[in-house]
Amino acid sequence: MCRVPASDHPQWIIDARRAVGDRIRVRRLHLDMTQETLAHAAGVDRSTIQRMEAGSEMKLSHLLHVAHALRVHVTDLLHG
Repeated sequence: MCRVPASDHPQWIIDARRAVGDRIRVRRLHLDMTQETLAHAAGVDRSTIQRMEAGSEMKLSHLLHVAHALRVHVTDLLHG
């Protein structure tokens, strides 16, 4: 598999990932969840939640698990 270094991504991709991370954080806080409780509910590590909220690259499977744990459809996280 060929991976593109993060620095080589166009700005719109970086901005979109940050927006998804922001939506995850806002929803998590709205539900009064810590990163740890969200991670447990989603079945991922807390560091995964940290990276997602920071706008790092994320696996689709992680995003789907997090959306389910936040009780939203994944498109709500992708499109706002």
